[in-house]
Amino acid sequence: MIGRGIRILMTVDSVGGVWRYAMDLAAGLRREGVEIVFAGLGPAPSETQVSEARALGKLVWLDAPLDWMVTSRAEIAGAPDEIARIARDNAVDLLHLNLPSQAIGIDTPLPVVVVSHSCVVTWFAAVRGTPVPPDWAWQRDVNREGFDCADSVLSPSESHAIALQATYGPISRLRVVYNASRIEAGQHPKKTFVFAAGRWWDEGKNGAVLDRAAAMMSLPVVVAGSSVGPTGQRLRFSNADERGPLSHAKAVALMQCARIVVSPSVYEPFGLTALEAARCGAALVLSDIPTYRELWDGCALFFDPYDPMSLASVCTRLNDNAELRKELVTRSLARACAFNLERQAASVLETYAHLTDHTLNLATAEQS
Repeated sequence: MIGRGIRILMTVDSVGGVWRYAMDLAAGLRREGVEIVFAGLGPAPSETQVSEARALGKLVWLDAPLDWMVTSRAEIAGAPDEIARIARDNAVDLLHLNLPSQAIGIDTPLPVVVVSHSCVVTWFAAVRGTPVPPDWAWQRDVNREGFDCADSVLSPSESHAIALQATYGPISRLRVVYNASRIEAGQHPKKTFVFAAGRWWDEGKNGAVLDRAAAMMSLPVVVAGSSVGPTGQRLRFSNADERGPLSHAKAVALMQCARIVVSPSVYEPFGLTALEAARCGAALVLSDIPTYRELWDGCALFFDPYDPMSLASVCTRLNDNAELRKELVTRSLARACAFNLERQAASVLETYAHLTDHTLNLATAEQS
């Protein structure tokens, strides 16, 4: 299998779950001897993020925006050329792009892997139940073009792969590689509180329902994450104990202490918080959406994400039933251990190996 000695370029951003995905995957790939060059786009990373990335590979930051932070495709049109330049300057063997638009017309002979972590098109379908609005239709176009330009398209779950093809039509070379986490799995002493983490300004994270549910519970509800979005979105918590944006280490420390961790999201292509919470030994209370049923059925309690009383009742039931909590934690820990770096890296390396072999075969055929 391909591994030791290969050098890849992986795009990242500092805002959402892509950063955690990239760092965890890079950690797994490095164990197999892969060298990583990170190409960052969007808002600048924190000092902590810079240190984390540089411990795993080289970090280059571009003066280029992310798709969902601009109003037209012209504003992101220069990113593929910049990514191709960094690839040439660093003599990489393959491109691992975490936004489909980054593949459009990219000037490279190298294999291109595109990952769809989320997108506004599937977001609108899940959160609003509508097609993407006309002034955002260009986002559908660039994603579709990016899928078509890629040599392989990865999805973090079967549910998201189904959603992608429901909104974009058939996507060739689409395969599922589940995300992973490098948080050490185990149980920890617990305190009596509910914890949730997310980008709460994002309507898809469903923080408003969580806040209303908090008013119906005797349990304290602690929330971490930004409530103010980069383009002015805002959610105000009235009933939950809002801690604001926390470092990843501090959020994990809270998950390790929490008796229950909730994810109220109505849109999650994977949901890294649920995986991290399971590895921390917390009991999971999850919104009843396809992704969470796919990944955690039998290991968590589910609730109607549009009903605050449903969420409050499930949390209260779980808090009052120690045997049920113990059983669910045992099951979720076992399930979480299957989403490990070794398995993720092996699946990604299998994709790389197929593409690099294919590229070599094509080059040989052209020379003969």
